[in-house]
Order: sequence, then C-alpha cells, then structure tokens
Amino acid sequence: METSAENFIEKYKLLECIQCGVCTGSCPVSMKADLNVRRLMLGVALYRRVDVPPDDTLWSCTACSSCEVRCPKGLIPFDIIVGLREIVVEEGRIASTIRDALESVYKHGNPWGRIRGGRSEWAEGLEVKHLSEGADLLYYVGCTAAYDPRIQEVARAMVKAFDAAGVDFGTLGNEESCCGDPVHSMGETGLFELLVEDNTALLDEYGVEHMVTTSPHCFNAFKNRYGKIGFEVQHYTQYVADLIDGGRLNLSKKIEKTIAYHDPCSLGKQNGIYDEPRRIIEAIPGAELVELDRTRERSLCCEGGGGRMWIDVPGERIAETRIRDALDVGAEILATSCPFCLSTLEDAVLAGYEDSIRILDIIELVQEAI
Repeated sequence: METSAENFIEKYKLLECIQCGVCTGSCPVSMKADLNVRRLMLGVALYRRVDVPPDDTLWSCTACSSCEVRCPKGLIPFDIIVGLREIVVEEGRIASTIRDALESVYKHGNPWGRIRGGRSEWAEGLEVKHLSEGADLLYYVGCTAAYDPRIQEVARAMVKAFDAAGVDFGTLGNEESCCGDPVHSMGETGLFELLVEDNTALLDEYGVEHMVTTSPHCFNAFKNRYGKIGFEVQHYTQYVADLIDGGRLNLSKKIEKTIAYHDPCSLGKQNGIYDEPRRIIEAIPGAELVELDRTRERSLCCEGGGGRMWIDVPGERIAETRIRDALDVGAEILATSCPFCLSTLEDAVLAGYEDSIRILDIIELVQEAI
C-alpha cells in the first residue's frame, strides 16, 4: 500500500505539532515499548516519509487518549498510530491474533472467534426479551460481555439491576454485532465502515431511541465514531446513576468495604465521565470510596484498549501497577466499569496478589447491594 506523506501530514495536522513532547511524556507505555509518538509525527512532517515502526512499537499503543487530553495544540497524536496500522493491515503484515480477531468480526460479528448463534447464551435462565417484542430501552450487551464467561456475570448483574428498577428493556439477541471500536483501533477502516453501515441499519429498523451499553468502548464508538445517530446512547454508569438518583433503584444492603475506582480510558479521558461511577459507589450503604493516586484524567491505562486484548507487548503490564496503587490506598475492592479493564486487572491479580484485593465491576457491586 503506497501512502503519501503529504496525505498523512494533512490528515493528522502534523505541521501544527510544536514538538513539545507532552504526548510521549504522558504515554503510559512509552517507557515499556519505546513508543515515541512525537518522533513518529516529526519523522513524517520533516522527512516527508511514512515509516512503519517495529511491531512491538506499532501495537503497543492502547488508544487511551492521554496524548490527546494533554496536547496543547488539541491534536490527536494516537491517530497517527491507527493510520500506520491501517497500512500494515492493508498489506496483511499483522500478527495472527490480530488477523483472527478481524476475520471473526467479519464472519461472526465478534472478535472472539465464537459463532453468532451463541451470542445470547449469557442470558440463559434470565427473562430477557428481544427488542422486537417492544421495549423502551435497548441494552447493547457487547461482544466481551456476551461471550467471555467472567464478563457474562457483568451482563447478568445488569439485567438484575434493570429488573429491580422496573426498566422496560430488550436486547438484539443474536442479531447484535461488534460495535467496531477494536476494529477501528486496529486500523481496519473498511471493516469498521461496514459495521457502522450494518449496525445503523439494524438500529433504524427497530426504531431504537435509547441505548445503554455495558462497555465504554461501545459507548464511545456509537457516540463519537458513528457520525450522526438518531438515538441517545449512554454508558450504564450514567443510566444507573440516574436510576439511583431518581429513586427507582434502591440500594439497601451494606457492603462495608474500602473501594477504589479505576477510570476506564474510553469513559473518562475520551468522554469526561468521572462522577457518575463514583456516585453509584457512594450510594452503596457502608462503602467507603477512596481515590487512587492517579485518577480521573490522570488515570493509568490498563492496556486493554487499542486492540491490545489481541496482542501482547513484552514487559510488566500496567495493570499490575494499578493493583499496587489500589493496595497503597488500602482498597479491599478495586472497581471498574469496563470489560477490558476488568479482565486485565483480574489477570494482574494473578501475578501475586490473589489474596490481597478483589476486582469487581460497579454493576456487580450494585447487584450485591440491591
């Protein structure tokens, strides 16, 4: 694939970069993977040449938006990484795990290599109706919550919370497909555009007016990457916080634990949603919310975004640092509100912290407190 440096320069506004280095300095994986996005931007702008870095560098970016949040010129430095990934995807020079994930999205509507017919298995034993039966709210489950056995517990907790609040909701069942967020981050723009077209048509067919997502990645995709949409989309922490504030969801059981909250990048840095998750935790009787040292817009990435769930980069996972951060503030539970964060943090606990702390999704805390 021949890529014009001039196109890169114009598309990513590289001539507006003042080479301050804040992007690289704020990057959570820059030391671990020798990722220097400032240098990549300079190389294209100065030498008028698009050079693709080694795989460990190219695929280390988690698209967490730390560089975007702190860029004094309002640029989106990590977008150039996505552009470089687009080149190698087009040329087929990608790891087998990335290739398999993308092929699975195309064939089965999910990146986990599972058949479409198993997408609703998470709801066995629960009364969950299909949207075609009529509902006020679409619960968009997402691929990881639908297929991953651990994250299925999050989806089931969501249903129990909705039922307790008397929410009239439905799902798309096996018709649901990947939102496309990881596909976009991996640089497969053609497949992403196909997903946007197909998903938008399906949602229009059912006349969706209000959607709530399990994952902040799905929320971010529909809200910020789909262009103009004809429905309201919320992350579940926004919706559940409103249910609690409005008196529709009563949390009466005590959870007398010290709880720290890890801000998912797609929810926090990319959408500014910091207060609602904390309001939910504070509404739980007996719970004590403590803040991590690096929190809100300074929060560390778990390394699950940007397609990193399907490719590993050598070195200690940042999630292990996050576990130590939580232990340093005396947390007994580290809560989050993202399937990827939940998975990476639980994996980090297995690195020697098994008896030290519990990792839960906020909606699982809500389920315990109902």
